[in-house]
Amino acid sequence: MVKVSPSLLSADFTQLDREVAMINRSQADWLHLDVMDGVFVPNISFGFPVIESVHNVCKKPLDVHLMIVQPERYIAQTAHAGARIMTVHQEACTHLHRTVQQIHAAGMLAGVALNPSTPVNTLQDIVADLDLVLLMSVNPGFGGQKFIEHTLEKVRQARQLINETQSKALIEVDGGVDSTTAPSLVEADCDVLVSGSYVFRAEQPEQAIALLKNSGTVQTV
Repeated sequence: MVKVSPSLLSADFTQLDREVAMINRSQADWLHLDVMDGVFVPNISFGFPVIESVHNVCKKPLDVHLMIVQPERYIAQTAHAGARIMTVHQEACTHLHRTVQQIHAAGMLAGVALNPSTPVNTLQDIVADLDLVLLMSVNPGFGGQKFIEHTLEKVRQARQLINETQSKALIEVDGGVDSTTAPSLVEADCDVLVSGSYVFRAEQPEQAIALLKNSGTVQTV
């Protein structure tokens, strides 16, 4: 069954304790946290104090996605804040292999994200060392964007690359994931669905998560 990692970016931050409690009750596997610096992406979200506070009350592993320049500077802080998975962007790392090694050395799982215009084959020489490949299905920076259909082909390409290199990496997709796009992503062999607006703005968010978990029969909430 596909994993679901709701994106906290779409949560009501005036009711953050309530939102995290909902995640704890739900069938969510992870909680996705997007860290944005206003440089790598045109938005600023939240930083390590928020991650640490969420970690103190969240019972699900924290799936931390750094959309920032020089993410290698913050590996120790990300681990200290409670991240189980740390994902950095291929486009933001000059020495990606070293960064992945440092993430592992800090005790976290290592993921690498690709922007919509970045080809999957750029991971050829690193994918065997990864725990997660994150494919952005929207241009990073803001929630609620329209799903980019070419992502389905990129999922298939990533699966082929993972199989060829005998990597154990999971394929995660982030952006525009809802009742319409999720079944196609699962059919393309995606392992983890990141969903923000569809989950946190649903009338019944726990049901929305449950439906995403149900890979072949996702329905509208």
